[in-house]
Amino acid sequence: YFKHIEAVVSRVETEDKKIVAAIHDTVEDTCITIQDLRDQGFPEYIIHAVSLLTHSKRESYEQYLSNIKLNYLARRVRIADMLSNLSDSPTDKQIRQYAKGLLFLVSE
Repeated sequence: YFKHIEAVVSRVETEDKKIVAAIHDTVEDTCITIQDLRDQGFPEYIIHAVSLLTHSKRESYEQYLSNIKLNYLARRVRIADMLSNLSDSPTDKQIRQYAKGLLFLVSE
């Protein structure tokens, strides 16, 4: 888990992107909530990016990526996240999914 976080952080270049990359899976994978991030004093634009990166089971994968694409910070971190996932022995299904997602996120 921590190696993945480090890998994502290493793939982005600004402080804001590194902060979002460091906490991008926190809400999805732990008991920490968006409100907890607010309570800890994270700026709203960081919280918004993390919120977009938190995939709700009620949201299709396509809608999830569409929402991320509209936010530059979330978009850059999700691209770094996908690249990290692809470098860690992905399944054929994951390769197809991430390739399609990457093409969507990098297209204008």
